[in-house]
Amino acid sequence: MTNFPVTASTLSATALGTMVKHQYNLTEDFKCSLFRTGINHTYFLKNINTTYVLRVYCYNWRTKQEILEELKLLELLKDNKLSVSYALTDKNKNFIQQIQAPEGIRYAVLFSFAEGGKVRFLDHQTTFGIGALMGKIHNTTTNKTIARVNYTTETLVTKPYNFTLKHFNANLPEMEYLREIGKKVEEAFKNKKIPEGIVHLDVWYDNMAITDNRKITIFDFDFCGNGYLILDVAYFCAQLFHIETDKEAYKLKVKEFLKGYQTKTTLSKTEVDLIPIAATAIWLFYLGVQSQRFDWSNVFLTENYLKMYLGKLKNWINFCEENPITFTL
Repeated sequence: MTNFPVTASTLSATALGTMVKHQYNLTEDFKCSLFRTGINHTYFLKNINTTYVLRVYCYNWRTKQEILEELKLLELLKDNKLSVSYALTDKNKNFIQQIQAPEGIRYAVLFSFAEGGKVRFLDHQTTFGIGALMGKIHNTTTNKTIARVNYTTETLVTKPYNFTLKHFNANLPEMEYLREIGKKVEEAFKNKKIPEGIVHLDVWYDNMAITDNRKITIFDFDFCGNGYLILDVAYFCAQLFHIETDKEAYKLKVKEFLKGYQTKTTLSKTEVDLIPIAATAIWLFYLGVQSQRFDWSNVFLTENYLKMYLGKLKNWINFCEENPITFTL
């Protein structure tokens, strides 16, 4: 009897632990456990003293070259003493492990562990610190490029809409709204001359660890690519908006974040004015990612979900129209 083909698998934590201990010369007391599945699968390897993070990329999600570019970026940031989780080499000085999974070749990378925990509700000092760390990262990546995706209106708006169109009727009011807001994004960024470089594109509380003394470490650069630096700033502002229910508190926190950012680099008025629409562009992009990576049999991707997702976007846009960011350092 031959094995039946699969489209996605969850690899054995026990087998992965054996492989990693052998490849990285780890002691036998390390235990491997599955932390969570998703676009990529995350495992922890722990003993009493040390924790490592193993990311297993999903089949056909990233090419080996794309992963290497991500890891090169992490090395650049690490070499500049910036607080990020970075990849570790194995006993043969390789960063990437190649695994023959049932669905095909999958890649795995072992990362340093980001000390601290995930803090959903941030205080003013922490939002200031996040802004400062992002500013330092952008100082390092500005005017640099990597051999990965270029975040343009084509990749942020047009392609995501087409992915979403595979699941939803174009005549739905929500899809009509997507087309309208997409045009506004394209118009807003047309001929803009603002700082560009390598961006993370997914900076929010779930992708950073914070210690009790507010040391911040950013991780998960899986979506890194080339684009306007304001994209990172805007997306964090939008995520903070959706988390903080007290909007007066939000306005104070976003002010601290932008103040922290501008202690390390500058924001022009043009960039600040683009924050609402730049965050909108990334919101559309991630709807495309969800449409691309989840098949229709998953109840996660429904018309009700689409309404909810775009409802959050409309709340962000309406709030920004009524409360424009006027902060300057």
